[in-house]
Amino acid sequence: MIKLYNTPARKVEEFHPINPNEVTLYTCGPTVYDHLTIGNWVSYIRWDTLVRIMRLDGYNVKRVMNITDVGHLVSDADEGQDKLEKGAEREGKSAWEIAQQYTKEFQAGMQRLNLLAAAYYAKATEHIPQQIELIKKLEEKSYTYVITDGVYFDTSKFATYTNFARLDLADQKAGARIQTNPEKRHPSDFALWKFSPKDKKRDMEWDSPWGKGFPGWHLECSAMAMEYLGQTIDIHTGGIDHIPVHHTNEIAQSEAATGKRFANYWLHNNFLLVEGTKISKSLGNGYTLHDLADREFSPMDFKVFVLQSHYRTESNFTWENLQAAKNRLDNIYALADLRWQKLNATENPVNLVEAISKMTVALNDDLNTPQALSVLSEIIDSVMSGLNSSVDQLSKFIEFLDQVFGLELKNRQDISDEQKSLIAQREDARKGQEWQKADELRKQLAEQGIEINDTQNGPIWYRG
Repeated sequence: MIKLYNTPARKVEEFHPINPNEVTLYTCGPTVYDHLTIGNWVSYIRWDTLVRIMRLDGYNVKRVMNITDVGHLVSDADEGQDKLEKGAEREGKSAWEIAQQYTKEFQAGMQRLNLLAAAYYAKATEHIPQQIELIKKLEEKSYTYVITDGVYFDTSKFATYTNFARLDLADQKAGARIQTNPEKRHPSDFALWKFSPKDKKRDMEWDSPWGKGFPGWHLECSAMAMEYLGQTIDIHTGGIDHIPVHHTNEIAQSEAATGKRFANYWLHNNFLLVEGTKISKSLGNGYTLHDLADREFSPMDFKVFVLQSHYRTESNFTWENLQAAKNRLDNIYALADLRWQKLNATENPVNLVEAISKMTVALNDDLNTPQALSVLSEIIDSVMSGLNSSVDQLSKFIEFLDQVFGLELKNRQDISDEQKSLIAQREDARKGQEWQKADELRKQLAEQGIEINDTQNGPIWYRG
């Protein structure tokens, strides 16, 4: 049985879905106004692992991910510029063009990282009617009020507003969490619908019963989650920065409208630091997948780097740490490529079935990927030291690794007869102590992407 750390309870709990064989899952997606940084990608890798483990446990996962293409303002105080309009001004394009451009870039990144697709990618701009209907329900129940810049949710009328994030609104200094708008009844009140400026036309705006404008950022997630998954869902995920504002507001507006619990389990991943500091444009450390590629690191190198830490711990990116992850991935590749090579038929081969069991136990224990990778490293050391495993068990083990980590190991192919001949020639040169020839042959193989490990049982190859 899988156990997960449930944020409201502040503890690890056994997972029990609403329906025995299906899990409804909502994962917060990107705001598509700029290139995603590696900090953004950490979340998507974490929740891809969650989906994979759920599937491993036999659940059918019905997953929705939002695409925020309108309404996310630069300030949590519902003030400032819409990030899509900011991106449009930066690049001299329309907000619609910016949304399309960076949505495509996000989708390409998902494929490069081999992350499982959601059942629905729900765009905020394509669900305006659902968001308006949700505001109407809240209005009918007297949770809303209108001021000059929009329609707001009155948090004082939702008795349990502070429970999720364990907020102490009375002790908060004005502007500590969110800046105070003098027209708002309470500093924590948040916008459901923002009115368009009277002096200019926005790229993205819609008619509503309250006036022309656009939805607040928090509203889209509630409306789209309930549209596709129902009024109560199993799991909602996001970053820990979503706890005090975004997710707190989602819960308030959803449960105020339906009278039901919005989500039974809330999972939050911790931050990624870069060289021990927070990612920021001013520091120039908001690296992208393209930046990693420029230094000859693959998306899979970065995925292994992420999986080496637990999702609830703060992780630290350095180029040295990424190189260590790359080395670890090379070892995994070497194990996967053993399927095409000669293994020793020993009486006591490494038990890969037992290894699968140990790794599954770790992954079901609140997605403990570091522990699972630790077991994997032990297996690699054991197998490589004696090449002692059955091909059948190894093939099943590689399929398991692909199922839980998505490293595309099954797609790795055997090398050609010509390359095998070069390996044999190199081994003959080594036995004859023709070291220069052996080095030249090794270099020739490396140029073709074939790396060689010399073991006591002979050379083994892997594709780098």
